[in-house]
Amino acid sequence: VANDEELKKRIAEELALERARRDSEAQKRRLRQEQMYVRDEFGKLLEQERISSNEHLTRAILRERAATEEERQKAQRFARQLEEKDRELKKHDAYYKEQLARLEERSAQFYKVTTEQYQKAADEVSARFKRYESHPICADLQDKILQCYRQHAQETLSCSALASQYLHCVNTAKQ
Repeated sequence: VANDEELKKRIAEELALERARRDSEAQKRRLRQEQMYVRDEFGKLLEQERISSNEHLTRAILRERAATEEERQKAQRFARQLEEKDRELKKHDAYYKEQLARLEERSAQFYKVTTEQYQKAADEVSARFKRYESHPICADLQDKILQCYRQHAQETLSCSALASQYLHCVNTAKQ
């Protein structure tokens, strides 16, 4: 009977050990399953974060590309406007140069006509009014009379012979 009890006790201990071992293995399996579940959940979360991050990055890249394209188009528009303004300025420059050339040509023609008219009028005046050259008449006798009057300031009659020669010379020159 003692052996039976000991045997029952041993069997019960072995059964308890076996149960404890099975429980332990079941707990280990549950732990592994939970670890795998947690790992899978973390993996899913990390994958979702990676996908979300990639989407944000992709959107940011697309926004940047759109902004860059918009800037490029704006720069092209400005370049076309600048070229148009440059063509317009060149057109105005050519027009004003042409107008200036016309004005200079008209001015030259006006100057030429005016100069010709002036010369013609000057020639007519010269032809109408002949210039007379005047030379002192009987200049040597005039000098002698003046000298005589200076020398004989009180005796003017002593210069009368010279004065009558001078008058005779002037009358002859008039004729």
